[in-house]
Amino acid sequence: MPAEDAVIDLDAHRNEPVGPTTGRVRRTARPGAVLGLVAAFAAGVMLGGWGVDRSREARARQERDATVALVAVPAGTGGGGVNSGGRARIEGSLAVVNAGPAPITVRSVQAETPTVLVRDLGRTRLIRPGGTGWIDVVVLFQCGEPFAAEPLSVRFAVQTADGQVREARYPVAIVGSTWLDMLSVICGSR
Repeated sequence: MPAEDAVIDLDAHRNEPVGPTTGRVRRTARPGAVLGLVAAFAAGVMLGGWGVDRSREARARQERDATVALVAVPAGTGGGGVNSGGRARIEGSLAVVNAGPAPITVRSVQAETPTVLVRDLGRTRLIRPGGTGWIDVVVLFQCGEPFAAEPLSVRFAVQTADGQVREARYPVAIVGSTWLDMLSVICGSR
């Protein structure tokens, strides 16, 4: 082959195809399409972040509304009681403090040992967060018997802000309370 046929002119601009191609043809993206993809990605990230944040808020609200935290102490007596066959009966009240973050409704109160029975009088009580509600109860005590358990484990049926009824227990000290003072008077007057 002569040398002059092997020279390639690099300055020549031809619009002719060079020959068959074996690879993919690379195309450049249009600026409008790139901008649209970036905007769609940014919107997806923002919506995803907002959705995660709302999900966290909903979960925290649900947890808060399901929380039951309370404190209960004997608050007083109705002024008198009855001793019937060695069994003292008084009507008293139980002060219940809502230490939780949402309102609760106390539906029932109950405690039972071999010597003591405590039951509510069937009235519900709505208690706001940080508030105190007085629950009317009947206390039955077997005169002449020591308290079987101190403090007394009191069971509460509580409706939480999410509408569910949950059980909560709280230890209530009877020794040193106005209930024990009244029971001692009633049992001693027999």
